[in-house]
Amino acid sequence: MSGLYFEEFSVGQKVVTVGRTVSEGDIFNFAGLTGDYNQIHTDAEFSKTTPFGQRVAHGLLGLSMAVGLIWRTGLLEGTVLAFREINEWKFVKPYFIGDAIHVEMTVTETKALPRIGGGAIIAAIVTKNQNNEVCQRGSLNLLMLSKPK
Repeated sequence: MSGLYFEEFSVGQKVVTVGRTVSEGDIFNFAGLTGDYNQIHTDAEFSKTTPFGQRVAHGLLGLSMAVGLIWRTGLLEGTVLAFREINEWKFVKPYFIGDAIHVEMTVTETKALPRIGGGAIIAAIVTKNQNNEVCQRGSLNLLMLSKPK
C-alpha cells in the first residue's frame, strides 16, 4: 500500500490504528536498546512496592509503539519525509504488561511547503488501553511529500 501524499490529508481526518499488546519482552528489549534498566520497568518484586504495584512500560516505549502503530496504517509508506517534532507529549497513565493499546490520530493542521516538495501535517495523537483510557497524548509534526505531477 502506498502512503498518502500531503495533498491527501485534510484537517479533521481521523484514523484509528489496530491494537497491540505490551509484553514483558517489549520492556526488556527497550531496556536493552536504551540502557534504561530502571527497576520500575524490570524488577517485578521491586515494582510491587511502588504506587503502581507492578512493572510499567517505559514512557518512551509507549511513544515508540504509538509511532509504530501509526506506521502500520500505511498512511506514511513511501511519502513521509521526516518526523519533524513531537509537541506537548503527556504521559497520562502507564502501560502495564498485558495492556492492549491503540492510537487515534486526528489531523489538526496542514501547511504547504513547496520548497521541500511537500508540506507539514500536524496530527493530534491519543493512545488508549483496552479500557479506552487515555495513556499518552500529544501531537506529531510530519513532513510529507507532495503528489508527483
